[in-house]
Amino acid sequence: MQFHKLVSTCLGIGYIGKGAGTVAAVATCICWYFAWAGGYNLTLSIIVTAAITLVGVWSSGIVATVWGKDPSRVVIDEAAGMCISLLFLPPNLKYIGAGLILFRFFDIVKPLFINKMEKLPGGWGIMFDDVLAGVYANIILQAVLWFKLF
Repeated sequence: MQFHKLVSTCLGIGYIGKGAGTVAAVATCICWYFAWAGGYNLTLSIIVTAAITLVGVWSSGIVATVWGKDPSRVVIDEAAGMCISLLFLPPNLKYIGAGLILFRFFDIVKPLFINKMEKLPGGWGIMFDDVLAGVYANIILQAVLWFKLF
């Protein structure tokens, strides 16, 4: 159980209380920036994002049996959603900052069926509202990149 608590809280970030989701998203942005500062590796970024998402489904599902449905301490969903927001984009501060703002907007407001993802069972429901928020943020950022808006 300790492994799942450590993973689902993103190494303890989830225990800080209010704002833990935002802190986890910012920490993910910092890690993403430094991981790809020397050059973006698309294949590895996809593998890392998929691994975080799948381990997040597993671990959050297990801790939910103890902490309850969609516990606030679980923030690995924010890490996964943030990674999805940044996939296929240049790892620079403009895109990472815009990705953070868009992801948190979609994650908090939950428009366009995002809230329906929470009804999925166990870890799937915990993770997939943030996954979808990340997908929406990424779509907007892809349009920004395509149209060279910055």
